[in-house]
Amino acid sequence: MKSVITTVVSAADAAGRFPTSSDLESVQGSIQRAAARLEAAEKLAAGIDAVAKEGYDACIKKYPYLNNAGEANETQVKKDKCLRDIKHYLRLINYSLVVGGTGPLDEWGIAGQREVYRALNLPTAPYVAALAYTRDRACAPRDMSPQALVEFRALLDYTINSLS
Repeated sequence: MKSVITTVVSAADAAGRFPTSSDLESVQGSIQRAAARLEAAEKLAAGIDAVAKEGYDACIKKYPYLNNAGEANETQVKKDKCLRDIKHYLRLINYSLVVGGTGPLDEWGIAGQREVYRALNLPTAPYVAALAYTRDRACAPRDMSPQALVEFRALLDYTINSLS
């Protein structure tokens, strides 16, 4: 799993050099933001069911046609799977907050996602809507501190961009 530290060390090793001062600054910045990331991870973990359900409801409100016959959300089984997938992305965001890098998202959520959605004929726009709603609804200090919210939103944006 990639973190800022493993990425810096791997890049330096591949180049046959020691980490540069800018590499070390990157690691230092990641360490300085660790408390905020862990706060965001803790808050997300504590409310993941509610956060996922709110995101799911927002995407269905925006795309109600998905509940029609022949669409991606037509049966209860498909609805449950959609909610499960939203929760899966949030869990990967949680893991990424803990590690301090996008490794979990890259390895378990983004790699091959377009091909899977295309093969299953699933639209990505509803997932984007659910995650965008989550990003826009979250606020400080109600949900978490301002710095924790910055870390959380950055990973939501990263995921949204990968799905877009």
